Amino acid sequence: MTNLQGVVLEVADVVAAERFLADAFGLDDRVRVSESSAETTGFRGFTLSLTVGQPSTVTSLFESAVAAGATVVKPATKSLWGYGGVLQAPDGTIWKVATSAKKDTGPATREIDAVVLLLGCEDVAESKKFYVDHGLTVARSFGRKYVEFDATGPVKLGLYGRKALAKDAGVPVEGSGSHRIALSMDAGSFVDPDGFAWEPAQNLAQS
Repeated sequence: MTNLQGVVLEVADVVAAERFLADAFGLDDRVRVSESSAETTGFRGFTLSLTVGQPSTVTSLFESAVAAGATVVKPATKSLWGYGGVLQAPDGTIWKVATSAKKDTGPATREIDAVVLLLGCEDVAESKKFYVDHGLTVARSFGRKYVEFDATGPVKLGLYGRKALAKDAGVPVEGSGSHRIALSMDAGSFVDPDGFAWEPAQNLAQS
């Protein structure tokens, strides 16, 4: 099975971005950084989500991210589906921290159950076909609205309409230039219909 092995955020200041990831979320090498000066404006067409076990863990990660320099886009609040909020890191990356649980079942932790990358697509059905043709297996699909792929790797991958993803994140949909992200997989390299670049995991590990 083809898997998303990790993501590399392309940032202007590598040291600052690494410090933010460590201080805010304590993330391991599922999300790394590399230097880039590529021009980018507005919404970059993707979000990263951290799914956790309970509301107090959302609050803990939210607070540490703000202390590390993140800007609150959507405050962490209760909703029909659970509890969560949206932040923007100093490097511009949009992060969502959420849980499907409505109540705490124990002391707050900083344990992250999953890292989920959502790509905003102009045509979800077209991108779905592209990824299936490149070896990914669909786990769930809701027509032209949303696709989630099977994953045994460290990062889960989903496709969402670009406008819907921006609305969910709470940011304007307009944006242009580089996505400022590189994706790593088991083998091969390609660029998807929305311009997201994939490289073999070993190549990115050496970058």
